[in-house]
Amino acid sequence: MNVQQFEKITKSYINGKWVEGESEKTFQDVNPYDQEVIAEIRLATKKQLEDAFYDAAKAQKSWAQSSVETRKNIIQRASAFLKENRDEIIQLIIKETGGTVIKANVELHLAIEVLEEALNYAHEMNEVKEVPGGPEGKVNKIYRKPLGVISSISPFNFPLNLSMRTIAPAIALGNAVVHKPDIQVGLVGGVVIAKAFEYAGLPAGVFNMLLTDIDEIGDGMLTNPIPRLISFTGSTAVGRHIGAIAGQHLKKVALELGGNSPFVVLSDADVDQAVNAAVFGKFIHQGQICMIINRIIVHQDKHDEFVEKFVARAKALPYGNPQDPHTVIGPLINERQLEKALRYVNLAKEEGATTVLEGKRVGNILTPYVFTNVKNDSKLAQTELFAPIAVIIKVETDEEALKMAGETEHGLSSAIFTSDLAKGEKYALNLDAGMTHINDQTVNDAPNIPFGGTKASGLGRFGNPWVVEEFTSMKWISVQTKPREYPF
Repeated sequence: MNVQQFEKITKSYINGKWVEGESEKTFQDVNPYDQEVIAEIRLATKKQLEDAFYDAAKAQKSWAQSSVETRKNIIQRASAFLKENRDEIIQLIIKETGGTVIKANVELHLAIEVLEEALNYAHEMNEVKEVPGGPEGKVNKIYRKPLGVISSISPFNFPLNLSMRTIAPAIALGNAVVHKPDIQVGLVGGVVIAKAFEYAGLPAGVFNMLLTDIDEIGDGMLTNPIPRLISFTGSTAVGRHIGAIAGQHLKKVALELGGNSPFVVLSDADVDQAVNAAVFGKFIHQGQICMIINRIIVHQDKHDEFVEKFVARAKALPYGNPQDPHTVIGPLINERQLEKALRYVNLAKEEGATTVLEGKRVGNILTPYVFTNVKNDSKLAQTELFAPIAVIIKVETDEEALKMAGETEHGLSSAIFTSDLAKGEKYALNLDAGMTHINDQTVNDAPNIPFGGTKASGLGRFGNPWVVEEFTSMKWISVQTKPREYPF
């Protein structure tokens, strides 16, 4: 399959069939770098969404009874599809998301890792645990069961990986899925995945994918009575909305939301290595990552040296066409996001921050901005920027640095640079964030770690084995093997 063949598939995938959207509305899927129209997509309707949930519920009943080997074989073949079509998928990631060659390779690698890790827990549905307790003759058996149907909603920044992070474990654990990728990246976040599972021979209805948007379906992914869990990756504001609706309907949620990741450079840090890490962790994919470094907090003893070296590196980063393997800074996803980033730039200047590197706009590309003399409680510092805008905050003590690091409503990722590893680990344990990386940057992921945040950064954990708890339910069956005597 070549990349053009992916681009020609502009249909939703419902109950094992590729179906044209029935809405009168269409969406133009464009390359954020040059505005080339990649595909024109007719949107799926709310009625088609309801049909997808109905078909998923029917298919899930038999899928839940499938053998471990059946589920593993499906997962392995889906993974093989991604590997066999590697070059075409990487090209599509670059074209549709505006990601660089580096970003595209990272994303595909992570998606394959998620699939392959699912092989390590597919067996969980077939294991029965016996526990003691109760009256004489009581045998207690604990069974793990699939939740049923899962509603999956993924974002624009890493659509293949962040979609697969929900879909692979859901299917491996006997659930069915109705998936809505962000329509801006519907091919990478939806069509590629549907093609992979179609190729793998997944039974019809177990995975369904709709190319649509909120204006067309409203809250249908949330309010439909069939799904038992809503898995969402995206902004905190939308996550709050989803959480409120899920609470009303008593649905489980897996919410991976916004971040404001601090990158802390302590008084004993290796400045050169901290700069290396900070440049990568701030500017990969133009800063459009939930884990991206949002605040760089530097001890005064290291501040001037760090700023000088960081600015020099940021200024030299190649920008332009993401198809060029040398490009580091590509386009933001759309003009709306770019204009929002420019408003943050103006806000920084209004708040009195010092511009030590002035960026520029080139089409949908924003070259790096670097600001110093930023207050930690400023609107700039407390906003998830999602752009190549670096914020540097100077502090007087290590203790102040760690205190400031935690002063945010978010708690996703974080990083601490120090030459004292024991001290770094102690500080990390006291930092209210789901993940802290010592002597590394904040953008790290793996399929076998508890990925997730605290506070406004979300609920639940991805990664093996924690995702097994999220996507299944436990059932207690007791068997009374001897007659029981009752008090009345």
